[in-house]
Amino acid sequence: MYLVIGLGNPGRQYEGTRHNLGFAIVDAVADVVRCEFRPGRGDYWAATCSLNNRDVALLKPTTFMNDSGIAVVQALEHYQALPRELLVVSDDFQLPLGTLRLRPRGSDGGHNGMASIIYHLQSDEFARLRCGIGSAFMPGDKSSMTQFVLDRFQPEELPEVRALVLRARDACISVVSEGLGPTMSRFNTPRDRNDS
Repeated sequence: MYLVIGLGNPGRQYEGTRHNLGFAIVDAVADVVRCEFRPGRGDYWAATCSLNNRDVALLKPTTFMNDSGIAVVQALEHYQALPRELLVVSDDFQLPLGTLRLRPRGSDGGHNGMASIIYHLQSDEFARLRCGIGSAFMPGDKSSMTQFVLDRFQPEELPEVRALVLRARDACISVVSEGLGPTMSRFNTPRDRNDS
């Protein structure tokens, strides 16, 4: 079983916020493969499906961002999966809006959800897809960044956000179907090169 975990915060008040981009992306994957989210056997919602003859569980933690690692450990135990069978999808304000960065491992990059997963797994050896939300609307003061990620996207950003969600959705499907290497080559490049 391969697990694709989108990070975000539960609750209607957080829908459409920058920090919930991971939720939006796994929702988009679920739409393509026609599977529905239901309460899981832990602190997460799960939608199970098959992609290219491989069993996949799409997951949305209900622990709130800072405790995402609790849900990830529960899911790995329930599905008897290993960290190498895990893809974590998150927002990243250090990347420009619309940018994707897929990596097989790495640090938390200042992301609290990622830090929680690394802490609870006691490992950073899992794939992650970082989705850029950085824009001209970011505050100059780093202490205001918490509010920035909890705010909704500005109307001017929405076309780029919609395109980002679709590209990230396709990247998630590609990781499962084709593997990390080919997907990194395809999606870790500027969009105009991808489309050629």
